[in-house]
Amino acid sequence: MISSYKIRNFLLMSIFDQFFKKKNAPREGDPQVSFGRFSDSYKQTRQYDAWDIALDKFEHEEYLESFKSFFDYLNDDREENVKYSQQEGKLEFEILQGSKKICGVADRTKIRVEAKIAKANDLNITFMRRMVERNFGLDYSRFGLDSENNITIVFDSFVLDASPYKLYYAIRELAIIADKHDDLLIDEFKELQAIENKHLVALPDEVKITKYNFITSRIKDVLEYIENDELKADQYPGGISYLLLDLCYKLDYLTKPEGFMMEALERINRLFFAKDGKSTEQKNEMLQKELELLSLRPKEEYFKEMYRVKTTFGITSPVTHERVIGLIDEVLHHMDWYRDNEYEKVALAIPGYIVGNCLFNYAVPKPVKDLYTLYYQIFEPDYFHQLGFKTVFFDPQKKGFDKRKIKNRIKEIALQNKRLYPTMAPNLSKLNFNNLTDFAKSYLLMVKELDLVRVE
Repeated sequence: MISSYKIRNFLLMSIFDQFFKKKNAPREGDPQVSFGRFSDSYKQTRQYDAWDIALDKFEHEEYLESFKSFFDYLNDDREENVKYSQQEGKLEFEILQGSKKICGVADRTKIRVEAKIAKANDLNITFMRRMVERNFGLDYSRFGLDSENNITIVFDSFVLDASPYKLYYAIRELAIIADKHDDLLIDEFKELQAIENKHLVALPDEVKITKYNFITSRIKDVLEYIENDELKADQYPGGISYLLLDLCYKLDYLTKPEGFMMEALERINRLFFAKDGKSTEQKNEMLQKELELLSLRPKEEYFKEMYRVKTTFGITSPVTHERVIGLIDEVLHHMDWYRDNEYEKVALAIPGYIVGNCLFNYAVPKPVKDLYTLYYQIFEPDYFHQLGFKTVFFDPQKKGFDKRKIKNRIKEIALQNKRLYPTMAPNLSKLNFNNLTDFAKSYLLMVKELDLVRVE
């Protein structure tokens, strides 16, 4: 029998969930635009409960019931990214991961999961060999060809070996690779064509144009700054690196690219941090070439990769606030010399690098993600305005901050995250509105000092 105490707690939590769900809804007047890399670490209480049930059912050898609870754990009510149905002893399911639809079936003995990546009109030996070679790097799944010459990626297992832990990592591997490879392969091999992508929703033309103009203009601005020798590249290669990486991470977060551009930005990140013996200057040159190629890419190629998707698995690793603090401590002080010597663009690139690096590589705590999104909204007012956001936090013409709106938005973020982070209390008195560089530094220091102890 369920105790009255548990019933009362359940009702209280439901009330809280509904209250904070409303608080976390898009702000009135703001468009439905998503930013950054999806993370599956921001789950609801209901999903964690479903995970516990899945483990319990699996231990009691109720495998199909365990799988259903596992899919309840993966499903985000706001996204409806997972569907399943059971009839005649079989459980059929469908999971959405970006541009790919992952389908599967389970019975009392086996489970099989599959995603179709692309249709091959001609069996080119080059992409076939690449898929075979790629199999050696996979832990759970494998590439193959089905009877209709569709490139697929498959995972299967006996149900008694398919614990929720194994299922999570296996399906995650399959889903992320399928989502990443379809656009890349189709872009490279003309004999391949897209398949099973009817669930994609194209972005409005005005949003595509805004994103494309933002990408090309920001690349042009940074490359021209470097080419004009505003900052001696051979004397201050570190400053150039901050400019390039800040740009890379900003483009990734604010334009949410798919396919070719996403891979290009990931390659830029890999090239710079690779331990290959190359100097910082050499790496800067490689990064500039990659960005130049992006700037020359036809508008139509960008537009093909601009669509709205539903996602189940994130590619960023969850971290605690300590990792955020460590990066701020390690990097932020580097902006002082550039600020004092009036290299404002480079000085601002350093806090921008910190914000972007966190959002590109990690699933930071939700309050930090919200505050970093606000940081971009403050520093890129024209872009957000063109996307349809009504609130303006900084006027570039007057070079003036709207202090009240900034402080109110920060308070709003603290309230939205209050249930899980009850001790979060941003110190607004430390914000310095004298100029952009002083504000950027003070804003990051405010984030650093947050007390983010999570309470479930």
